[in-house]
Amino acid sequence: MSYSFATYWPYYRRNLKLAFPVMLTQLGAALVGLFDSIMVGHYSTADLAAVSFSNAVFFTVMVFAMGALMAVTPLVGYAVGAEEGRERLSALLANGLVFALLVAAFALALLVPCIPVLHLFGQEPEVVLCARPYYILIVLSIVPFLFFCLCKQFLEGLGNTTVAMVITVACNVLNIFLNWVFIFGHWGAPAMGAAGAGLATLIARVLTALCFLVVLLGRSTWRPYFTSIRRQMLAWSEIRQLVRIGIPIGLQSFVECFLFTASFVIIGWISKEALAAHHIANQLAELTFMLATGIGAATTIRVSHQLGRGDLQAVRMASRASVHLCLLMNTIGAGLMITLRHYLPYLFTDDPQVIDIAVTLILIAGLFQYADGLQCIGAAMLRGIQDVRVPMRIAFWAYIGVALPLGIYLTFYLPPLSLFSFHFSTSYGLGAKGMWLAFVLGLAIPAVCYHIRFHKQLKRLSDNSLQD
Repeated sequence: MSYSFATYWPYYRRNLKLAFPVMLTQLGAALVGLFDSIMVGHYSTADLAAVSFSNAVFFTVMVFAMGALMAVTPLVGYAVGAEEGRERLSALLANGLVFALLVAAFALALLVPCIPVLHLFGQEPEVVLCARPYYILIVLSIVPFLFFCLCKQFLEGLGNTTVAMVITVACNVLNIFLNWVFIFGHWGAPAMGAAGAGLATLIARVLTALCFLVVLLGRSTWRPYFTSIRRQMLAWSEIRQLVRIGIPIGLQSFVECFLFTASFVIIGWISKEALAAHHIANQLAELTFMLATGIGAATTIRVSHQLGRGDLQAVRMASRASVHLCLLMNTIGAGLMITLRHYLPYLFTDDPQVIDIAVTLILIAGLFQYADGLQCIGAAMLRGIQDVRVPMRIAFWAYIGVALPLGIYLTFYLPPLSLFSFHFSTSYGLGAKGMWLAFVLGLAIPAVCYHIRFHKQLKRLSDNSLQD
C-alpha cells in the first residue's frame, strides 16, 4: 500500500489524541528525574552520583513491576473493543488489584535486602554513604506508585489517558518544589542533599496514588467499575492470564533496564565523574524516550481496541501511523541533542571533567534515538495483539547476550587503535563511550526483530480470519 498523508491523517489524529496526554505524563515523570539531577548535581557531584547509582538499582526492579502491570491495558482494551460489558471490566480491575499486590510484594522482596549491601556494588564509599538514605526512601514509595500504575493502565485500556496526565503533572510540580525545600534546606528544613530528593519523591508518590483513588471513586462514569467488584470475581484463571501476559512484558522491560543499570555500575568503576556524565546523558535520552513511550501506549490501546473489533486493517494502519510519528519525533530529539550537546551538560554541573565526558555521550545518545524509539513502538504493537513471549526472548538475546558483553569489551578491553578518533581515558578501551556505542547495536536488534514479528503475526491473524 502506497503512502498517502490524507489516508493516514485520521490515524495520526486518533493516535496523537491518546498519545499526547501519555507523553506529558511520561515527560513529567522524566522531568522530575531531570530536576532531581540538576538540583542534586548543584549540591555535590557525590550526591549526583548517589542518585544515579540508587536509581539504577531501584529501577531495574521497578521497571519489571511496571511492565508486568502493562498486561492490564491490552486485556481491558480488547474487552472494550469486543463490547464485553461492565462486569468483565470490573473483574479485570479486581484481579488486577490482586496482581498488583503480588507484584509489589515481589519487588519489595528484591529491593529491601539490597539496603545493607549497597557497598558491594563497587562504588566509591562517599557515593554509597549518600546513596543509602535516598534508596530507602524511594523503595518505600513503590507500593503507592504501583497502585497508581494499575489505575493508569486500566484507564488507558478504556481509552482515557488524560486523568493520569493531570494528576502526574500536578504531583510532579509539587515534587520539584519539595526538592528545592529538602535538598538545599529551605523553609526551616535541613539541607539533606540526595536524601531530600528521596523524601520529596516519596511524598509525591503517596499523593499521586491518593489523588487517583479520589478521582476514580468520585467520577460517576468509573465508580461502577469499583462498586461492581464482588468477591466471586476473583479467580486464579484471571490472575494467571495477567501473569501469562504481564510477566513476559515485565521481563522484557527488566532486561532492557538491566542493561542500563549494569552500565551505571560498570561506568561507576571508572570514576564518579564518568558516572555523573553517564547519568546526564541518560537523563536527556530518557526525555526523548518518554515521547516514544507515549506513542507506544497509544499504539497498544488502538491496536487492542481494533483487534477486539476484528478490524485487522485498522490494526495495520494504526501501527504504521505510530511508526511515522515516532520517526518524526526521533528526528527532532536527535537533532536537538546533537546540536546542543556542548551546552546541555551545564544544566547539571559545573565540573569540567564531567562536562567533557558528557558532551561525547550526548552525541552518541542522539545517534541511537531511532533504534530506541522503533524498538519501543514495536514492543507496544506486539503487546496490543497480546504477543509477549517471543519479544521477551528477543530482548534477552539483544540486551544481555549482545549489548552487555560488547559494552564491557568496548569500555575496558578494546585495543587503542588509531582508526578511532576518541580520546581514551584508559590504556585500553573507550571508557564510558564504549558502553554507549554498544547501546546503539543493542537497541537496533529488537527494533528490527519486533517489527518483523508483528507483521508476521498480523499476517497469521489475517489468514486465520479468512479461514473462519
